[in-house]
Amino acid sequence: MTKKTSKSIFRVLLLVGTLISLYFVPWPIVKAWIMPLPETVQEQVDKADDYGFDGIIVYVDKNGEGPVCYVSGVKNRENQIPADPNSLFKIASVSKLYTAVSIAKLVRDGRLSLDKSLADYFPELSVRIENAQYITIRMMVQHRSGIPNYTDTEMYWAHPKQSDDERLALILDQPANFQPDTDYAYSNTNYLLLSMLIEKITGGSKYQYIKAEILDPLHLKNTFGSIQDVDPEDVMSGYYVGYDQDLKMDDNGVMLATAEDLGTFIRALNDGSVFTDKQEQEIYASIYRFEHTGLIPGYQTIAKYFSDLDAVVIQFTNTVDFEGYNWSLSEIMYNRIVKIIEDNSL
Repeated sequence: MTKKTSKSIFRVLLLVGTLISLYFVPWPIVKAWIMPLPETVQEQVDKADDYGFDGIIVYVDKNGEGPVCYVSGVKNRENQIPADPNSLFKIASVSKLYTAVSIAKLVRDGRLSLDKSLADYFPELSVRIENAQYITIRMMVQHRSGIPNYTDTEMYWAHPKQSDDERLALILDQPANFQPDTDYAYSNTNYLLLSMLIEKITGGSKYQYIKAEILDPLHLKNTFGSIQDVDPEDVMSGYYVGYDQDLKMDDNGVMLATAEDLGTFIRALNDGSVFTDKQEQEIYASIYRFEHTGLIPGYQTIAKYFSDLDAVVIQFTNTVDFEGYNWSLSEIMYNRIVKIIEDNSL
């Protein structure tokens, strides 16, 4: 083979490799990133359809300016009902923030110990959950228990369970993912067990405790414990790409809230006003985070506070695709909104 032929073959292979790599480039994400940044939040929100979202609600509370809600798209696809800023939305894993605050309050009141084990509170689980006698409440709050995540069971979201007992049963007698406190792995089972613990300690439902200790003091009247507790007409519909059915009536065991209620809670969590006193605030700060995201079929939530801007930004989007770029696009949308807020603050 001549040197000239070798170079020609190399160029062909390089071209083929380049074409193959370009095929796998996530172009929807690239396009979303490189588009010029609009001047206003509403202009960015109005691009929700370009990102593949049926509807979007964005709540911005920048201290000193007053809270504002921005919407685009539809609340309900079938009836083409416009997106409503006052709609209830399934906040998915953002519910964990309320659970973690509840745990901190019970610890502050001396009704619960972070260093007692799962087996101490649920002796019946000591032979059903591996290492239950060594897994502390603190480890469960911090996702360091090693308990398997029930939503990781095969085809879970194709046939989600409708009760906590059914969800817990999915991981009983299963091997641990790792030894307690040796690693981190996000597990919804941790918070399922913490919810059960709150109910065991208080003698009522977790939502009753959250309402009395968190929602009522903050005057939050549009936050609920379950889809079963609300008028379905008040709930924003949720959709999965390629699946036509509205998912809002699926009972995923998650809380619902309006963007305004969630935004008020996130500010209170970060400024400390959700806590009884400094001790309680310090307990919480030692065990969990001050922001969260949430994702279930049909519903994506991002809820954060930005100290440099003194701003809370909540984003709800109601179209999900676990196998595509959907979550990345929601994050891009959110980050661009934050950048607009930042630029307008200069």
